[in-house]
Amino acid sequence: MRGAERPFPFASICAMGRRMTQTIFTILLGGHLALTDRLRTSLTGSHFLAADGGMRHASALGVVPELWVGDFDSSVEAQFEDFPDVPRMPYPAQKAQTDGAIAIEEALKRGADRLILAGALGGERSDHALMHLLQGLQLAKEGLDVLLTSGEEEAYPLLAGTTLVDLPAGSLFSILGFSPLAGLSIGNARYPLKDFSLPFGSTRTISNVAEGAITLSLASGEAILLARPFDLTGA
Repeated sequence: MRGAERPFPFASICAMGRRMTQTIFTILLGGHLALTDRLRTSLTGSHFLAADGGMRHASALGVVPELWVGDFDSSVEAQFEDFPDVPRMPYPAQKAQTDGAIAIEEALKRGADRLILAGALGGERSDHALMHLLQGLQLAKEGLDVLLTSGEEEAYPLLAGTTLVDLPAGSLFSILGFSPLAGLSIGNARYPLKDFSLPFGSTRTISNVAEGAITLSLASGEAILLARPFDLTGA
């Protein structure tokens, strides 16, 4: 998928048609999740897996996950009472992976080629949020489409190639380089770039403003587009 256009949901009719052919799995994680209409639209047609305390989002979303994994140290009794028939895959607390990573593995075993990590951003554990971004990049390198979301913020892995992301006009977005970036172009934004080289650690691409659907091209490097679709403070 690298080197080719990588449209994401919300982008276009063409993107929606592509999405209909994908097997989408949403992993319910333990971070904050705001139930926006945009979030609900992104979850249309998805299968659901819950990672430990992320099961609390299932009730709010009105969905029943296919599987519930983890050591269940973040789950509460009410969740077990609300979802008694959901199969559970328990793991010991002293395990070598996070509950979210286990849920992702199970989604891939079930044929997922698009992953939505819901509740992946924010929350009380910044280490988990950062690890989710790194996981998203690695999954994208393995050929999967990945969206990380809190409902209020969205993160999209960026690899070499062209990416289209539909954002409301006036909304804030930033590009976080996880390596030096070469050949970076940003179109349909207040601060466009053309074939730009971004050193690792540079703040040049923080706090841009979308003028609608934005296009991004990258010759080499790895980055995350972090968008705030409902934040129009930059408008």
